[in-house]
Amino acid sequence: MTTDPDPGLRTRLVDAGVALVAAEGAQALTLREIARRTGVSHGAPRRHFPTHLELLSAIARRGFADLADRVRTTLDEAGPDPRGQVAALARTYLVFALDNAGMYELMFRHDLLESGHLGLRDTSLPLFARLTELTGLIRPEADARRVAAALWANLHGIAQLWRWGSLQLASGADDFTALLDTALLAHLGPEDGR
Repeated sequence: MTTDPDPGLRTRLVDAGVALVAAEGAQALTLREIARRTGVSHGAPRRHFPTHLELLSAIARRGFADLADRVRTTLDEAGPDPRGQVAALARTYLVFALDNAGMYELMFRHDLLESGHLGLRDTSLPLFARLTELTGLIRPEADARRVAAALWANLHGIAQLWRWGSLQLASGADDFTALLDTALLAHLGPEDGR
């Protein structure tokens, strides 16, 4: 039986990738650079991550776990009202996206990730399931999954366009709150049926 000479290397590689994506964005995530930052040979990561995609997926999984923790805390503090919970979840999502642009980009680049292999879906889908559940409570007459997907796409668009400066220019807004409120109204309808 062969033992790993450095059992902490896997964690250190992911840690280095998380720091790299935070500092330089998803495009900087190369095996060679992550190995260099970890202080190992450029071939060493392959013992833990046979492909570059597996390493990227492990880094993205860390981002999804961080977002899930933030959403869990937010929902615990939001109170029992489903609409208030969706509003709090949406705000947390946007703040995460804007504060963690590189990680956020990586997390949603399913074309780059092996989402099934490392359980990435197990980390990302519960958040969408919670949004769908809350949407169903607010709009029981609607296809909750479809409405939640449209709201999520709207949030993603707000995050991306805000980060690029396009929404500030187009809307004249200096924060995204009014845009978020408009998105919630469009997808969930008026509060209390008004």
